[in-house]
Amino acid sequence: MKSALVKILGFPATLIHGDTLVLDRWLWLKERLPQTSTSDKLIDIGCGTGAFTIGAALLGYEALGLSWDERNQSVAKQRALLCGAKSANFEVLDVRKLDRRQDLIAQFDLAISLEVIEHILDDRKLMRDIANCLKPGGRLLLTTPNYDYKPITAMDKGPFPTVETGWHVRKGYTEASLINLCKEAGFVVDSISFCSGFFSQKTTFFFRFFSKIHPLLGWSFILPLRGLPPLVDPVVTKLLHWPEFSICLEAHKPNETEA
Repeated sequence: MKSALVKILGFPATLIHGDTLVLDRWLWLKERLPQTSTSDKLIDIGCGTGAFTIGAALLGYEALGLSWDERNQSVAKQRALLCGAKSANFEVLDVRKLDRRQDLIAQFDLAISLEVIEHILDDRKLMRDIANCLKPGGRLLLTTPNYDYKPITAMDKGPFPTVETGWHVRKGYTEASLINLCKEAGFVVDSISFCSGFFSQKTTFFFRFFSKIHPLLGWSFILPLRGLPPLVDPVVTKLLHWPEFSICLEAHKPNETEA
């Protein structure tokens, strides 16, 4: 069903298979991902079913998506073919073992990692490993839950596991904690922002609620609402002083002149 929609609608269908938060992340990412004709190399750390890797490839990047999940990688490859994203490639790799891939060191101009680091206990190691994959001057674009978010459903309230089960091992990050992570990994922070406001979160609540009855019901219920959050969230979220769900980081690895 999901890949059938990709066959009909192309890349946009990859952004509407789940929570509306996926679309928010892509809109944030795309603003910071200029179209390129130089085949800049991009690595997607924890790529899921490949939406962001495919999107980057369609913008001209030579994009590599990594995930431990063989099924997700199979879906990602299929969708890349359907979207005509010829420069999107996918490999099965547990990102906790990224340091074992010596062939990836200093190979990439850009690294993206969206809603991944909160699943990893040793987040410091992951950030160091991402930095090692970048060339000097390479950029990192990362999103992760905002520590100050209001829980969308009970699953967001915790308690969070002390072992890696596939779910979040921490609630999220503050601006200060992200800055500290970056400093320890050798990154320079360029900007911190936020995404996924009030309407995105409420739409995601309904998606999760109805999906418990049947996944197709949840998807069908929120489909007509997909275009609403990007249009109204900036104003409504600010008026309500509502905390966005994700905190968004832009950073870079210093080049020789900065070191």
